[in-house]
Amino acid sequence: MTGHTSGRPQRGFLGMIERVGNRLPDPTVIFLYLIGVLMLLSWFGASRGWEASLAYSGDKAPAYAELANGVLTYRATNLFSEENIGRLFTEMPRTYASFAPLGLVLTIMLGAAVAERSGLFSALIRASLGNAHKALLTPILALIGMVSHHASDAAYVVFIPLAAIVFAVAGRHPLAGLAAAFAAVSGGYAGNVVPGQIDVLLLGFTQEAARIVQPDWTMNPLGNWYYILAIVGVFTPIIWFLTDRVIEPRLGPWGGVVDGELRADLDKAGITPEERKGLRDAGLVALLLTCGFAALALWPGYTPLIDEAAAGPARLQPLYASLIAGFFLLFLLTGAAFGRAVGAVKGADDVMEMMQHGVRTMAPYLVFVFFAAHFVAMFNWSGIGPILAINGAAALQGMALSPAVLLVCVLLLSSFLDLFIGSASAKWSALSPVVVPMFMLLGVSPEMTTAAYRMGDSYTNIMTPLMSYFPLILAFARRWDNTVGVGSLLALMLPYALGFMIAGIAMTAGWVLLDLPLGPGAQVYYTPPVE
Repeated sequence: MTGHTSGRPQRGFLGMIERVGNRLPDPTVIFLYLIGVLMLLSWFGASRGWEASLAYSGDKAPAYAELANGVLTYRATNLFSEENIGRLFTEMPRTYASFAPLGLVLTIMLGAAVAERSGLFSALIRASLGNAHKALLTPILALIGMVSHHASDAAYVVFIPLAAIVFAVAGRHPLAGLAAAFAAVSGGYAGNVVPGQIDVLLLGFTQEAARIVQPDWTMNPLGNWYYILAIVGVFTPIIWFLTDRVIEPRLGPWGGVVDGELRADLDKAGITPEERKGLRDAGLVALLLTCGFAALALWPGYTPLIDEAAAGPARLQPLYASLIAGFFLLFLLTGAAFGRAVGAVKGADDVMEMMQHGVRTMAPYLVFVFFAAHFVAMFNWSGIGPILAINGAAALQGMALSPAVLLVCVLLLSSFLDLFIGSASAKWSALSPVVVPMFMLLGVSPEMTTAAYRMGDSYTNIMTPLMSYFPLILAFARRWDNTVGVGSLLALMLPYALGFMIAGIAMTAGWVLLDLPLGPGAQVYYTPPVE
């Protein structure tokens, strides 16, 4: 069933968001504008003598800083100077290639492409949802939706329409299933059971920013694990309650009929015997790989993933660093095993083609990263990032605001920007060089600042027509009701967004107040290393 698209413009706040957002250029172009603004700001700051200082116990000054008598000083540098213009052009390839998030994300995506192209991710989603008990359908759907972030496009293209079909076959309103799935996949984007690509991507930007204050700060891919796991635990009952008690009663009884076409759609979403065998093979490979990594960390006399010379949590740093390779191998080998069972992989050439396809799909990201890498590098050359961070931290200290309040402010800023700019990495690459070092100077860890940003970036995804998948979700909704428009879908998702916002603010503030660990070796508060 197809529907019509209403040409009537949206009014009110949401209409304003849609109109303003539609006028914004692509995030890549935005970074071009930001670079231009940064260069003008650096010229102005250098001419006015902008600088900032702080006590420093190290013997060697970080890059782009001056050290004298235990005081570290950053001065604004004109990006139009001969030195910086020369650096921009002569170091352009190095600036791009050395950008930390680029290698991290590409490594994981090479493996994830095999898992996706072989059909492993799609089969996992369909197998998980197909056997869901009717009474527990909503919470199971919510849990799978948040886990499905690892499946990238499959989460939207496979899982959300399948959720509507499963609800319809169970005699429930399909739009309620669609709304719950959309809320879990997009509104719960910050939550997951295990870390994945988005963790590596965002914490990669965090690493670049944290090194403004601590040059040897190294990303821990598990640095937000406990936090994102807690989001799943908090958001799942919210989705359950709102879907069953608010959304579905508001929609009223579903007047459709479970006909042959609908059952055929559900049958097509089922798991074939070959796919079941593939899932078993993939599970066995995942178990063997996990045992292999455990052996490299625990085998007596042979522990390449443990730093025996270090003490405390630092001993585990090689293990944390190896998780990038671990995710790559997990996706690659399980995808290949599944593909072998279903016939999608007949040899090494098929695996190579899938990996190449993964790189091709990353083309927009590669273009974006080119400009983001230069923006971050030029931000460091100019000295403006540390100056803003140091002076901003001093101003916030004078206001005597608690870390919990400050982090909620980061969360709210993130959620506001998300209404207009959908890319989580684009926003964080621009914000992190200021907020991460600023909060480190206030005693808040880079991992905690990243976690607050992620929460704010998550729940507003379902409340902006500018989200890249929003038109697709609208099309899915019109299969069941061709009168659904942009405003109708936004109204359907508003309860989830408000519920997630309230819970997200409370959870973030509570996490800080209780000083809970964010992941293995990752704490709320930051203490500079002892020199």
